[in-house]
Amino acid sequence: MTPTAVVILNFNGKAWLNKFLPSVIQYSSSAKIVVADNNSTDGSIEMIAAEFPQVEVIRISENLGFCGGYNYALNHLDAVYYVLLNSDAEVTPGWLEPMIALLDHDSSIAAVQPKILSYHNKESFEYAGAAGGFIDALGYPFCRGRIFNSIEKDTGQYDDTIPVFWATGACVMVRSELYKKMNGLDEDFFAHMEEIDLCWKLNRAGYQVYYQGLSTIYHVGGGTLAASNPRKTYLNFRNGLSLLVRHLRTSDLLYKLPLRLFFDWLAAVKFLVDGASSDSGAIMKAHVHFLLGFRKELKKRRRLTNTLPQYKARRIYPRLIVIDFYLRGKKFFHQIHF
Repeated sequence: MTPTAVVILNFNGKAWLNKFLPSVIQYSSSAKIVVADNNSTDGSIEMIAAEFPQVEVIRISENLGFCGGYNYALNHLDAVYYVLLNSDAEVTPGWLEPMIALLDHDSSIAAVQPKILSYHNKESFEYAGAAGGFIDALGYPFCRGRIFNSIEKDTGQYDDTIPVFWATGACVMVRSELYKKMNGLDEDFFAHMEEIDLCWKLNRAGYQVYYQGLSTIYHVGGGTLAASNPRKTYLNFRNGLSLLVRHLRTSDLLYKLPLRLFFDWLAAVKFLVDGASSDSGAIMKAHVHFLLGFRKELKKRRRLTNTLPQYKARRIYPRLIVIDFYLRGKKFFHQIHF
């Protein structure tokens, strides 16, 4: 069995692979490096064969999305630890070892993410994951180093190793046995928020998710789907509602779901006022599709309830990050008190 497999999901990302695979190869000598290809048509596979023959390629016959692509690939790999790494990420010397050491040392830790800095501004944290993720009382995600669009500079304030609520799918190391036990990433999400769902399940199962500040990568962000893309807005808002239905206790869900819908509508109005009508429409579309699939969500909730205990509110921020950010002016993580 391979100790560690670094798996990069690719769909028509030839340029990203050509740019960033060299760093992964150079600084991941202890791991097997795999590209899982979601039926690309841009010559990605041919380029890998010619330029990076040491990289294993898993061909997928159709584009299964982020979740489906990773599930397919990881089901074909035998390793102790999986590393899910975005194709638009540059790794650094020694990036793997601190995360491996953490998992080797403590069997209660199921997953860990590194420090994620911006590739284009290497003094700042990157939007997707930053220094570890949390959620608030209504399931809105935020990170140490990034709350909404307020992004901190890296001054060493997060050079620590701590438990968090979720680790980003941009780069996460996870125990293979637990990934499979949790049935991997939920393919109904397609992409976005799926890593929070997985981490929530791991938390419910009694495991911990960690941030390892001794490991660093640089992430382009938006390399596969731009931050302002209405498709991303749609997926984030639809999948965010799904998270609540699947994981909240019934007593909490009864009042938190309507509140979440209300705050989502406020977000839609803000997008409209800011001239981003496509994003506003994406939120409305997300709500329609969520309501149309509500029975399916309830079935998933029941299945989870039958296999996992209800999650106690450990490491969930008990207040509303939206209120703190927009009304109370709390733009940085150190201003947030759990």
